[in-house]
Amino acid sequence: MAANSSVSKHLEFFSLIGQLKRVRRTGWVRKHVTDPESVADHMYRMAVMAFLVKPDSGLDKDKCIKLCLVHDMAECIVGDITPFDGVAKQDKHKREETAVKYICSLVDSSVGSEIYDLWQEYETMSSKEAMFVKDLDKFDMIQQAHEYEQLDGKSLQEFFDSTEGQFNTDQVKSWVEDLQQVRNNPTNKDSG
Repeated sequence: MAANSSVSKHLEFFSLIGQLKRVRRTGWVRKHVTDPESVADHMYRMAVMAFLVKPDSGLDKDKCIKLCLVHDMAECIVGDITPFDGVAKQDKHKREETAVKYICSLVDSSVGSEIYDLWQEYETMSSKEAMFVKDLDKFDMIQQAHEYEQLDGKSLQEFFDSTEGQFNTDQVKSWVEDLQQVRNNPTNKDSG
């Protein structure tokens, strides 16, 4: 009986996490972007970006990848809540924390504790890895905005404006500068 219960919980966990493939990122939906990315799409690219952590950065690459994979996990239950949704920051955090705790209850306690601790670390920005991943989160958004501008032919400048001066890590700051150069001079896309 206990094994079946564990199997059921794992299947529920897999199903919930699978929902992230169907939760569309709210900002893109709000801007009527053609075929907006899912939360899973966003988390996946962030995790791949984390592979590019510079070896001399002092960052734990594996931890960065894990942070990318859990930072928006709660959205499989609560959805992608943005500042435009009229939900107070504290209420958003509480909803997400409740969701993450439930998700963590579906897996072995050591795994659940690791997921929760990583999520909490990201939420509180309590490590240099969490700060790097927060920069990846913002960078992925503007990279995606640029790609949608190219695909849909519309300006998504507000996404760039919302991150102006908000990057803290040198590596991501250099990527932001590269992206700005490409946006300002689209004929030089492939240089550098």
